[in-house]
Amino acid sequence: MARAVEANFDGLVGPTHNYGGLSEGNLASARNEGLVSSPRQGVLEGLAKMKRLADSGLVQGLLPPHERPYLPLLRRAGFSGSDAAVVEAAWKTAPGLLRKACSASPMWAANAATVSPSADTADSRLHLTPANLLTTLHRSIEGEQTRRALQWAFPDAARFAVHDVLPMQPDFADEGAANHVRLCAEQGGPGVEIFVYGREAGEAWSGRFPARQTLEACQAVARSHGLDPKRTVFIRQSSEAIAAGAFHNDVVCVGTRTTLFFHELAFADREAALADIRKAAEGLFEPDFVEVPEAEVPVGDAITSYLFNSQLLEWPGEDRLVLIAPKETEETATTRAYCAAMTAGNGPIGRVEFVEVRQSMRNGGGPACLRLRVVLTDEERAAVAPQALMSDTLYDTLVAWAGKHYRDRLEPNDLADPALLRESREALDALTGILGLGGDYYPFQWG
Repeated sequence: MARAVEANFDGLVGPTHNYGGLSEGNLASARNEGLVSSPRQGVLEGLAKMKRLADSGLVQGLLPPHERPYLPLLRRAGFSGSDAAVVEAAWKTAPGLLRKACSASPMWAANAATVSPSADTADSRLHLTPANLLTTLHRSIEGEQTRRALQWAFPDAARFAVHDVLPMQPDFADEGAANHVRLCAEQGGPGVEIFVYGREAGEAWSGRFPARQTLEACQAVARSHGLDPKRTVFIRQSSEAIAAGAFHNDVVCVGTRTTLFFHELAFADREAALADIRKAAEGLFEPDFVEVPEAEVPVGDAITSYLFNSQLLEWPGEDRLVLIAPKETEETATTRAYCAAMTAGNGPIGRVEFVEVRQSMRNGGGPACLRLRVVLTDEERAAVAPQALMSDTLYDTLVAWAGKHYRDRLEPNDLADPALLRESREALDALTGILGLGGDYYPFQWG
């Protein structure tokens, strides 16, 4: 068995980070629509979290922000003229569309792709399938740029397989790793891959909020990754969780190694789900289920505090797992009390560390939303693009870069400012040099 570790690749917060209220079913996004944002604070919060994990000895990577405002979307919608004229006209006649073209949502790298480590796949390569994110317009434009980002970070085709997105059709609605969990005895050994879906293709859906992931998308990813059907589990998310605002499974469930940490209402058929996981894990490991009862933490509190949208990590030098949770979890009475009682016991989670990611949280993204988990063997880690891995030097460079290029305040009306388009492009131009992305990485650089 190859030695392997679970790395985290976080999305860099982009220069147009704003509160557009674009994500149906995401309660925080809707609640904070129109607030003044701070792109600079957002990117610095994200970088600080990355630095904290890297300093601990964990493998920490990053993915670049996407080009925003995204002019190709506006031009396809019929706007023409100079880039500045396109932005101005869109703001005057279709401000909602401009807000979508400016969304910094690629910061939430948990939706970037679904990842299967080489220990699980038929060809012994690490497989990554970018999500199509077709449920919402502002996210549906991410797939191709995400694919380029993954090919930059994981360039060795002998070790890494970066797939195309699934068909852009509702039957294959795919939201990436936010609906995927892998359990295993050892990171370098075979594991059980758990796919959680909200609906099946063609199903009549009458829920309060959309069910964003289909069973068919999960099955397609599992097939293309060459997963062992005996070690692959498909579980339906509960309609109660979706109605409460769990737009992705990672809002009510997180897991690593043998531990699955989840809310009582996470799954449609809890008993069947746990039984299927136990069966898939037979001969590999005994799953350790940590279930949070509704009576102790109501699902509404779990969602507003993002207790489960946390990073569950093997921490160097510690025997038990560490949960990296947002400050909001500490500030919510029920989740604070639950965390205290959980860590005082002898269960698999021994410590909770609270981090400041409020700029992301106000748009509905906690620590887990900001990262894409990638299990890497030593050889695969050596094949990752060096500039994609966090270091002291890269951290200092990116902090200075953000200080130079990012606004401290961004009001909703600022999206119409042609200067924001120029500033964003200048920031991304500079970033291509810092990360070695090449001179034609972003569409605006194509000439």
